[in-house]
Amino acid sequence: MALMQIAEPGQSPLPHQAKLAVGIDLGTTNSLVATVRGGRADVLADAQGAVMLPSVVNYSAEEGPVVGAAALAMASAHPEDTLVSVKRFMGRGRADAQNDAQRSRYRLADSESGMVSFVTSAGEVSPVQASAEIISVLGERARESLGGEIEGAVITVPAYFDEAQRQATKDAATLAGMPVLRLLNEPTAAAVAYGLDAGEEGVIAVYDLGGGTFDISILRLHRGVFEVLATGGDTALGGDDFDAAIVSWVLQELDIPSLEPGQHRALHSLARSAKEQLSDRSSVTLAVEDIVPGAGQATLSRELFEELVHPLVKRTLRACRRCLRDAQLEGVGDVVMVGGSTRVPLVREAVAEFFRRQPLTDIDPDEVVAIGAAIQADILVGNRPEGDLLLLDVIPLSLGLETMGGLVEKIVPRNTTIPVARAQEFTTFKDGQTALAVHIVQGERELVADSRSLARFELRGIPPMVAGAARIRVVFEVDADGLLHVAAREETTGAQSSVTVKPSFGLSDEQITDMLQASFSHAEDDKQARQVAERRLDARQLLEGLESALGEDAAELLSEAECEALHEKMRELYAATEGEDVELMRRLTDALGRASEAFAARRMDKSIKQALAGVSLQELDEEINE
Repeated sequence: MALMQIAEPGQSPLPHQAKLAVGIDLGTTNSLVATVRGGRADVLADAQGAVMLPSVVNYSAEEGPVVGAAALAMASAHPEDTLVSVKRFMGRGRADAQNDAQRSRYRLADSESGMVSFVTSAGEVSPVQASAEIISVLGERARESLGGEIEGAVITVPAYFDEAQRQATKDAATLAGMPVLRLLNEPTAAAVAYGLDAGEEGVIAVYDLGGGTFDISILRLHRGVFEVLATGGDTALGGDDFDAAIVSWVLQELDIPSLEPGQHRALHSLARSAKEQLSDRSSVTLAVEDIVPGAGQATLSRELFEELVHPLVKRTLRACRRCLRDAQLEGVGDVVMVGGSTRVPLVREAVAEFFRRQPLTDIDPDEVVAIGAAIQADILVGNRPEGDLLLLDVIPLSLGLETMGGLVEKIVPRNTTIPVARAQEFTTFKDGQTALAVHIVQGERELVADSRSLARFELRGIPPMVAGAARIRVVFEVDADGLLHVAAREETTGAQSSVTVKPSFGLSDEQITDMLQASFSHAEDDKQARQVAERRLDARQLLEGLESALGEDAAELLSEAECEALHEKMRELYAATEGEDVELMRRLTDALGRASEAFAARRMDKSIKQALAGVSLQELDEEINE
């Protein structure tokens, strides 16, 4: 009799053979890869013992791209061929990223797609391609360390990455040949690492200040369930900005009017080194003359450095305050520090003062995200069948549709746990309408003009009916990676259309930092604007319906004086819709409705008479009895 190997679905038939899975922290400044071995999560080192891989790719070598520390060493000599902090450009459009490119001294290609592409000696290179090179090196490191092929990876992204940036990250992994189990928000990954190690329950804040991005998340931990209550942050704020503040100070202090691209890169590296030394020292001397001949030296004290970066730290605390308000909390139980920039003493002191408790730094802040991702990967690949960890991420900004009048109908509110599916029914606005344009938007404002457009598609094949008769069901589905799928279906005919949102452009720096602030600061204005738009829509819908009815029946059912009286009230209402007076529009709409009641009654009588024409009482009685 033949024997079969029997195993749980998704798990190895050999009880002691674990699948190889990794967590990848694809960082702005440095990237890491970690795995779980023997029940313990550890970061993996390269052949030289270094665990952190600089997120730098150089394209000047003829034999191919150079990645990591070797590429970083080539940055001064080949500044335009060396891509640093490429994560800031993921999923963004050329026009949107122009300022960041100028600060980094990159040359952007004139791409027909409008996406960011860098001009290098090896040709045009996209942020996705550069990120794929970094992931490839980490993947090879994991294969060599673990002695086998990787079954899957959990890759972390900033919580505030939008759909385009998340999709770009997945595309980079695919290009590198790395199977993605899921994308995981960086603060959530840190919570995974601390939650499992400490085994604590309660509410924690994850303060993540990396090289190029800042994230703040409020999470609730309870019996293995990690729920993100609220997220906030800034995708254009990090340690790179601390370095830039030092560079600006040096240029002003030593009266240096301009720098060559190579000197600019070298001075940034010098500034980064000074920043790191000031975590343990009271002052540091920058030998700028080694970079700019004749420039001399500049001595930077910790006090002056803290003065330079204090406005940047305050920006992070403003985001923390908004996040607490979103979570409807006044305080938290613990604060977890993530990211190399949290080693700056001023940052730790400011965070401790803001949250009124000493932050946790038990796990290396550079490694904690990769460790959390590795733990999650180990579960998803099937090595831990008990599945004692549940992650509940949230979407950072509301998703909705444009409705008549330029209004936003929110379908999935911000901070909704994902994955999620939400449906809502809509209808047609005009008689005989056979198609519907679906415009998907993102943001917290009430008007489409103040929101971000994500995608558009059309639903055709709607049977011609009177306005409001069609039933169109629109379904929003956000998967575990934060990617959005929208489908629309007309219930009578079954006609349907859909789109998966992979927008061409990511959010600009200004949009990321301003969208939530604007939703609060303009709350009253938005409320008023929505009232105006809704009242204007109601009025114009009444005007359009009445205009059509008068065209058909005015001559037969109204006297000349009655008709003129209605037209006069219609003119008054139409003039009011051109303004912003909500009360005036409401009053005139009600007045026109009352004035047209007699006309509406006569039209109904006429319709009934036409329907009963030629029908005997006996036939009518039989119809009723049936």
